[in-house]
Amino acid sequence: MDAVIIALRIVHIVLGVFWVGTIFFVVTFLAPSVQALGPQGAPLLQQLLQRRYFSILPLIAALTIVTGLLLYWRDSAGFTGDWMGTRAGMALGTGGVLSIVAFVIGVFLMRNPTLKALALAPKAQQLAELPEREVAMQEIQALRQRATTSARWVAALLALAVIAMAVARYL
Repeated sequence: MDAVIIALRIVHIVLGVFWVGTIFFVVTFLAPSVQALGPQGAPLLQQLLQRRYFSILPLIAALTIVTGLLLYWRDSAGFTGDWMGTRAGMALGTGGVLSIVAFVIGVFLMRNPTLKALALAPKAQQLAELPEREVAMQEIQALRQRATTSARWVAALLALAVIAMAVARYL
């Protein structure tokens, strides 16, 4: 029994479940609810910001990827082509690549617009003149839409990654 591999698998699977589950919750329930609330949804997002959700989730995703790479390196005996060319190796590799793409989209196309919208919201509310406020609100809406679309892509990529990894050993 290899205690390091067991520990890596536990960390990888538990953090992966948290990452994927959180993204599915956001896409399925949280984002539509915040959207339906309009400006009244901003305090909920501000609470997530204060609780460091937008910093912790990328960290969890990064740790999931790093532990997955370590496990893949170990299984492939140092990324050897022979093992990586097996069906299991290709399935795990595909799942890993999909996860990395999901991470990049999540950080740059989902997280960043969300943080920018959260920073703009209080300023927009303080604008006294209606035309300026409307322009700011349109920018916030565009940022939210970009984040929502990106979140859907992240969820789809992570679903495919989970499926690839779940079936890899049976191929």
